Amino acid sequence: MSLYGVARKLNAQRKKYLKARAGTILSPVRRIEFVYPPAERCVAMTFDDGPCAAVPAGKSRGLTEGLLDVLDEFGAKGTFDVIGSTAGNYPDTEGEAGKFTWSGVSYDHYPRFGEDAFAGAVNQPELVERILAEGHELTNHSYSHRLFGPMRAVYGSRRFMGSLDEVTADLGRLHELIRAKYGYSMRLGRPPHYIDRIPGGGTAYDAYRALGYNYMAASFDGAGWLPLESCDKEVEAMVAPLRAALERDPDSLRGKIIFQKDGCNMAMRMPVADALGKQLELLKAAGYRVVTVSELLALSPFEDVDPASEEFPYIRALLDAGHTAGYRNNRFYGERPVTADEFCVMAAKPETLRFPRPADFRALAAAARASGAPRPEGEASGNALLGLAMKAGVPVTEKNFRDKKRVERRFAAELLAGLAAAGR
Repeated sequence: MSLYGVARKLNAQRKKYLKARAGTILSPVRRIEFVYPPAERCVAMTFDDGPCAAVPAGKSRGLTEGLLDVLDEFGAKGTFDVIGSTAGNYPDTEGEAGKFTWSGVSYDHYPRFGEDAFAGAVNQPELVERILAEGHELTNHSYSHRLFGPMRAVYGSRRFMGSLDEVTADLGRLHELIRAKYGYSMRLGRPPHYIDRIPGGGTAYDAYRALGYNYMAASFDGAGWLPLESCDKEVEAMVAPLRAALERDPDSLRGKIIFQKDGCNMAMRMPVADALGKQLELLKAAGYRVVTVSELLALSPFEDVDPASEEFPYIRALLDAGHTAGYRNNRFYGERPVTADEFCVMAAKPETLRFPRPADFRALAAAARASGAPRPEGEASGNALLGLAMKAGVPVTEKNFRDKKRVERRFAAELLAGLAAAGR
């Protein structure tokens, strides 16, 4: 097995462990990999590291411009996970093609070492304007694309940020640039190379909480980052897995998020320029609509909540009001009993839970209590919740509460949505 294969296998095991652990953490920030399949065949496609004006071999237009043309041809919408600029990531030494440090030994450089001016929102404002004008989405891939923290096994030579404050400032710099210049507020972020842990304590989740973001991950690898013997082989490696998945089960990509590169791969080529049209043709033939990640979340926000379920309108209303509703692994767990502290966190006004310091659930609950959020007495029994509903003047389906020792979260959502609507 190649070094890349070993690294991917180890990373898959690590992600499995982290996802299981995330299912125990009620959090304002959810890691979005995929969602419960919507009624229609919808899939989202993300493009990292741009916008990119570098011209792929054999093409006459810059990469992002070409991607936008292809998306327009198929009536598809993309999510562009943009950077600010890597021009400040010097002094540095040029890396070697095919290695993880291909773009720089100490830092990343996009699209290539010494060509930083061809990529990023700072350097390519016309591309940002076109992305927004054509109805695509922008998300925050950090201003400088510096690692949030160390990953010794793969990026041992890379320099990384030193604190949560530094990470939050870097993200905030890009957020404010896009907001001030284009009147657009980003709502999602993806860490460079998916490195979450930050020196000194804290994680990407803490930084995203400060900005009011959710964590945008992915569930299907577009494979354009992998270096192979030639660009033709790289293109086929991007198209073949998608074709195979649709042949096995045409519904297999419903609700998924596809990862792509808006820049060079590790071989310093851009196979996505040729592969995207082939991928979109396959999706079109299978009856898919390609939407932005936020559009996908509007259709189906959680992995385990059917948009056709009885409780969905209440959960949707709670999310639309900006409240904490689910767990870090993007599950709602509707059949779990709600605790008094969980109820308090879910009922708290969103701004009271947005602070950049590291915090476990106990700290979140303490912040919610300090804000005066409604909290049932004792263990959140049905009668306690009914009493709270009557006091607040919020109607609920009484049979789901009365005389129940424990109330399932899906039923509590009805009361929580009512409290949010009433501004409690």
